[in-house]
Amino acid sequence: MTEVDPKQDDDDPADGRDETRDERMDRNWAELLQELRVTQTGTQVLTGFLLGVAFQPTFAHLSPFQRHVYLAVVATAVLTTALGLAPVNLHRAVFRQHAKQTVVQVGHVIVRAVLAGVGLVLVGVVLLVFDLALDRSAAYLAAGLTLLGVLGLALIPRLVGRS
Repeated sequence: MTEVDPKQDDDDPADGRDETRDERMDRNWAELLQELRVTQTGTQVLTGFLLGVAFQPTFAHLSPFQRHVYLAVVATAVLTTALGLAPVNLHRAVFRQHAKQTVVQVGHVIVRAVLAGVGLVLVGVVLLVFDLALDRSAAYLAAGLTLLGVLGLALIPRLVGRS
């Protein structure tokens, strides 16, 4: 009887982990779900808050610009929230069809889109709030700085990956 080298089934022996392809996909899926839990909670709370704003008495006093920004932010927030649910739906649709790698790959793309959506919602909220609280110039400046901050944070993984 010959012994089987345990590293023979290792998906990527160079990465320092001893796991099969299926184990790696299971771990990646679990990590993706954890990331979704974090983003979904924040996105759902923000979306709920935004939806409630329209029912406040002062909503009637918004300028046309503010209403358009508000509606764009609400639409983006709702789409982002729905998009955050898509990986779970995908997993349910292909459950037990041996498609974990596809689910992880598509889920990764969806999570990236969710993060982009959250960034857009944040920029839009800043634009609206600063326009309401100060003026249009301050709103554009604050939203622009927020956009730069969001883009800067998005680039950190690329910079860290180069070290």
